[in-house]
Amino acid sequence: MDPIVAFVITLALITAVSLRYRISPFFTLIGGAIFFGLMAGMTLDATMLGIVAGLGKVFASFGIIILCGAVIAALLQAQHQAEEIVFDIRRIIRNPPALAGFSGYLLAVPITCCVTAYVMLQPILGCVESDRTRRNILLYLAAVGSIISYALIYPTPVVIPLVTAFSSGTSALVYDLVAIPLSLAVLGGVILFYRWARPDAVGAGNTAPLCPADTPTTVPSTGFAGIHWRAWAPFIAIIAAIPVSALLLGLSHVGIINFIMLVGAVTAIALASANVRSSGMTDGAKHAGLIIFDICGAGALGFVIVESGFAQDALSQLTLFIPIILVPFLLAALIETAQGSRVVTAVITAEVLAGSAVVGAIHPIPLILLIGAGSCVVSYVTDPFFWLVQRTTGDDVKTVVKNYTLPIALAGIGIFLFAVALEYLVFR
Repeated sequence: MDPIVAFVITLALITAVSLRYRISPFFTLIGGAIFFGLMAGMTLDATMLGIVAGLGKVFASFGIIILCGAVIAALLQAQHQAEEIVFDIRRIIRNPPALAGFSGYLLAVPITCCVTAYVMLQPILGCVESDRTRRNILLYLAAVGSIISYALIYPTPVVIPLVTAFSSGTSALVYDLVAIPLSLAVLGGVILFYRWARPDAVGAGNTAPLCPADTPTTVPSTGFAGIHWRAWAPFIAIIAAIPVSALLLGLSHVGIINFIMLVGAVTAIALASANVRSSGMTDGAKHAGLIIFDICGAGALGFVIVESGFAQDALSQLTLFIPIILVPFLLAALIETAQGSRVVTAVITAEVLAGSAVVGAIHPIPLILLIGAGSCVVSYVTDPFFWLVQRTTGDDVKTVVKNYTLPIALAGIGIFLFAVALEYLVFR
């Protein structure tokens, strides 16, 4: 069967199974890999070998990183240090909508999961606003803020496979010098969008402290602005480990990412109180396992797609009908629509595009941004985050689409336009 037809049918099948049965993405992706391999003319044995190779490749890339991020998040949550972080941020950002968006944006990167960041913030933001409508807007902003940083900033599990696949000769630091200002500008645009679209629900807000149950009970250590240093310590350790690993230890690109996340996790474990240390590590490992297996399923599907020859045949056909600058964006949007995970989208897109004519035609920085933009444009019913936000806000599906799906789509379009401008105005 033609590889494009097999690919489209496979994505449609994954979408249908995900919506009908709501089973783990790992099984839908593995099933999709088997289905695609057979449809594309591969033998069952070759398909299974491709699945195993894809699983191993992704686990090797993400296992340590995601486990460390999940352990940090679990220990912070167990000790109510997420509240301390938000409390410290609020000393600088008094406006509740900006507080919610920036808190989600900030936590999603070191925790390596935008959903975990949202879960940590949801009970805290519920205390910032007593009015249900305004509280829900804060939750939407926290969700959107976490997705923006998660889809754009290195090192997150979304951006790592893209930088690894496409950034030969381009430093990840140089990429972040573009991605961080862009992501902050996009977040600011989203906050302004809420102010324009929902002026009744977004205003200056109150400046009251967090609710008594969630207000930090620890006394901030002396120092700049009375920061809760223990809560921030894992993140500070991660940042401090970057120059040490790069300049003093001379680690490779892959070594640096794994080393700095280990430093952050070890710092969190060492500073955790004895009564939560063991349970926090166990809870973090359980959560990491769910995330890692889903991503490994994506790696399996992506590897089988590549082994089938899809990249060479299908992409050459696509570029005959659409401009090559649109290919990574549309491919990522299609994969995201089918299965809903941004990390899965990044892994599969990186596998499919690596070595294709698209990589040689587009500079690595715009290319990575185009894929990140594509992972944002359709966050709808196949997106598990969509249903989590719907449950926690209690809003109907139409309202969630208006306050969650639409702002993320606008953010994706804004990133896409910036990437295209960057490619044609700077790198050509």
